[in-house]
Amino acid sequence: MLAPLCPFYLIRSVHCTKKAVQAAFFHKQILCLQSQKPSRPNLSNTIEILGKSYLVDHLTNATPAILGKVGRNLHNTPNHPLNLIFKRIEAFFHRTYVKRGNPIFSAHSNLCPVVTHEQNFDSLLVPKDHVSRSPSDTYYVNSAHMLRAHTSAHQQEMIRSGLDSFLLVGDVYRRDAIDATHYPVFHQVEGVRLFSDFQLFSKVSDPSSCSLFEKGRRGDDKQETHTLETSKLLEHDLKICLENLMRALFGQNLEMKWVDAYFPFTHPSWELEIFHKGEWIEMLGCGIMEQKLVDSAGASDKAGWAFGLGLERLAMKLYSIPDIRLFWSSDSGFLHQFKNKTFEDEIVFKAVSKFPQCVNDISFWIPEDFTPNDFYDLVRSVSGDLVEQVDLIDEFRHPKTGRTSHCYRIVYRHMEKTLTQDEVNEVHKDIEIGAAQQLGVEVR
Repeated sequence: MLAPLCPFYLIRSVHCTKKAVQAAFFHKQILCLQSQKPSRPNLSNTIEILGKSYLVDHLTNATPAILGKVGRNLHNTPNHPLNLIFKRIEAFFHRTYVKRGNPIFSAHSNLCPVVTHEQNFDSLLVPKDHVSRSPSDTYYVNSAHMLRAHTSAHQQEMIRSGLDSFLLVGDVYRRDAIDATHYPVFHQVEGVRLFSDFQLFSKVSDPSSCSLFEKGRRGDDKQETHTLETSKLLEHDLKICLENLMRALFGQNLEMKWVDAYFPFTHPSWELEIFHKGEWIEMLGCGIMEQKLVDSAGASDKAGWAFGLGLERLAMKLYSIPDIRLFWSSDSGFLHQFKNKTFEDEIVFKAVSKFPQCVNDISFWIPEDFTPNDFYDLVRSVSGDLVEQVDLIDEFRHPKTGRTSHCYRIVYRHMEKTLTQDEVNEVHKDIEIGAAQQLGVEVR
């Protein structure tokens, strides 16, 4: 299921009306990626992702900087910290859930990150007006396809294939803020387990008196089609599973707490927080799967639970990695610390030399349909991974004209060398020009 690291797909309440000039900007960028040269009018209006061509249209906003990450598959790269974390999670499920000597959870790590809107939203009961569908939050390939925003997009197809218990891991894509813990591409693990009535009530003294379903009323503790026994047994099984997983990762004496939550595709829903190094940290989201979702996938005689967590968040906490950009680094000082390690090894990352920051501010008057994520995406497209953080440090509304001005502080830092102020100024100027031309802002 979801998130930055947060698991399920709860996105900020941002509304975006996409301007034609922005669409033109993204199309031009994509065409540049195709040819590796400035775009030319005679180029085909398509983009290629993992060997397949997709038509570009008015909804396309996946930039070359983002498309360049597709296919990297860090979660499948041996000795990469994200691969080690997933192997650790997979090992927990394989040793904990066994039937006749075989693990009941299958693991899947090579599903295509390009999905349909129906897979990412409709199959998961995401409302048509949900903010997560906004182009300000999601990377669209075109009006039919997108880069998945969560691994939950594959739930329906996996259940339809006949699977009852499975783990999914993969790269997911969201337009987001820029700081040390957020990146437009991150990796998630999804877990799903379905039960028949025989399986769920196998430990009940009189299982013949129990039923998975009823025609009842929806409440805080159950869905309208689930009996209270079904909901409570699923909740107990889910929470025990995830508490044990966290103990396996962080230690047996770990302090945890459950927090009620909302997700479109589960009810009831919860988030699990752990107390780690002096602070409470949200680690995952989970819940009882909406029966409509399970029914639509062809498993109407079963009920189940699902969870999702972010690999980067786990790795940053377990390995003490301070900056999310490091996961994409090819620097030997980073990668060597995980070389020849197994998922069982305790690893504490030691920071390589930290190069100095360069800080530049940019102020501009914004148009009515401006959203910060549009600006963050432009910064990424222009600067690549040179930008460490972008913060809105001032917002001013002119008392006479009613116009609004934003001031952003951009922190530049190269992961592998010292940047000169002249180099930063050149990139910063390109950001100013791009913001004016593509987002319609007026630089002050």
